[in-house]
Amino acid sequence: MRKVEEFMKRHNLEVGDLIRVVKREGDERITFEGLVMPPYELSPGETLTIKLDNGYNVGVLIDAIESVEVIEKAVEKPKMEFKEVLPRREGLPSVTILGTGGTIASRVDYKTGAVHPAFTAEELAKAVPEIFEMANITPKLIMNILSEDMKPAYWVKIAEEVAKALNGDEDGVVIAHGTDTMGYTASALSFMLRNLTKPVVLVGAQRSSDRPSSDAAMNLTCAVKMATSDIAEVMVVMHGETSDTYCLAHRGTKVRKMHTSRRDAFRSINDVPIAKVWPKGEIEFLRSDYRRRGEGEVIADTKMEEKVALLKVYPGISGEILDFLVDKGYKGVVIEGTGLGHVPQDFIPHVERAVQEGVAVCVTSQCLYGRVNLNVYSNGRKLLRVGAIPCEDMLPETAYVKLMWVLGHTNDLKEVEKMMLTNYAGEITPYTRYDTFLR
Repeated sequence: MRKVEEFMKRHNLEVGDLIRVVKREGDERITFEGLVMPPYELSPGETLTIKLDNGYNVGVLIDAIESVEVIEKAVEKPKMEFKEVLPRREGLPSVTILGTGGTIASRVDYKTGAVHPAFTAEELAKAVPEIFEMANITPKLIMNILSEDMKPAYWVKIAEEVAKALNGDEDGVVIAHGTDTMGYTASALSFMLRNLTKPVVLVGAQRSSDRPSSDAAMNLTCAVKMATSDIAEVMVVMHGETSDTYCLAHRGTKVRKMHTSRRDAFRSINDVPIAKVWPKGEIEFLRSDYRRRGEGEVIADTKMEEKVALLKVYPGISGEILDFLVDKGYKGVVIEGTGLGHVPQDFIPHVERAVQEGVAVCVTSQCLYGRVNLNVYSNGRKLLRVGAIPCEDMLPETAYVKLMWVLGHTNDLKEVEKMMLTNYAGEITPYTRYDTFLR
C-alpha cells in the first residue's frame, strides 16, 4: 500500500471529504482547506491531493503534514432530477439543445479524479439561466460520450435529430459537443443536412463547467444567440480570445481546433469567421456571403461510406500502407501531402494501383493554409496523371468526411471527382485568401 493510502486509512479519510490540513514548511505552518481527491494512479503515492475552493488542486507531502481535521464527511449526493417544466416565454424563438457529451457537459468525478461526461442537456441548460432570456429551450440528451469516442454512425444519429427538430417548431439547434473532434462532426453535418433553412451550432468548452476558468457558460450563451440568428448554416461557436470578451462563429467546414488547451483554440482556416458574438447578445457579422434562413424541409442525407482513411505523408513513408488499405477493401483515401500536395516519388505507383482498383485517392496539404496545386512540380503532375484528386484548400478532415459522404452516393471515380470539387457547404474557398494566415 502506498504512503498516501496508508495515511488516508489511518485518518479515516475518504475521497470527497472536506478537510483542513496543516503543513510544516521550515518554521512556518501553512493551512489548506479543500476536498480530498483520489490518489493519482501514476504518482509514487507520497502526497495527499486536495481540491481547493478556487477549483485548483494542491499536493501536500505526507511527511510534511502536521495535522489533519475532517470538517465534513463526503455524502453521496442524489442524482439531480428536473421534473418541472422549463420556463417558456411567449414571443421568444425556440431552440433545441442536443447533448452529446464532452467537456462542456463534464465535471470532476471525485471518485476517480478524472473529468467525465456528467451533466444532462437539461442540467447544462439550467446551469446557464441567461439562455432562457434569449430563447425557449428544449434540451435533449442523445448520447453522453467524450468526442474522441465519436463515430460516423453517431454523426448520422445527430443529423437525424437535428433535421427532426428543425422540421418541427424549432428555430435553431445547438449541439453540445466535445472539442477534440468537433470539426469532423461540423463537417459531417454540413454535408448531411441538405436544404438547410435554419442555424445549426456546435459548441463546446476547453475547461469543464466546475472550473473557475470554464468557458462553458459564455460559449453556450453565444451559441444560443447564433441559433436564433438569420444564418442557415452549420457553425462552430467558441471563444474568440483568451478573455471573456466575445466568441467567434466559424463555418462548419472551415474550422479547426488549433491548440490543446487555450480557450480560443478554434480558428477558421483559409477563410474568415462568419461573425463575432458578444455574450450580451450582439452579433457583428464579419462577412455577408452566408446562407440565410428560408423555408422548406431539411433533409438528413446520411448515406456515408465508412471505409475511408486519412493518411499523412512523412519522410520514409512506405507505399505498403496504401496497399494495405486497398487490400482491406477501403473505398477511399485522403492523403495529407506535403507542401502543395506532394508525396514521395516511390509512393506514386501505389497511388496508381489504388486508383486502378477503384479506390478514390484525394490529396490535401498538411500545411493547412494555402491550397493544393499538383501542376507545379513533377511529382504533383504524376499524381494527376495516375488519377489523384486535388482538393483545393479543403482541410484534411473536411476532405475525409466529404469523401465518406460522396462515396455514400457513388462509386464512379469520375463522379467522385466531380462531387469532391463541387462546393456544397463552403468547404472550398474559390480564391486563395492572403488575409487569413494565422489569424
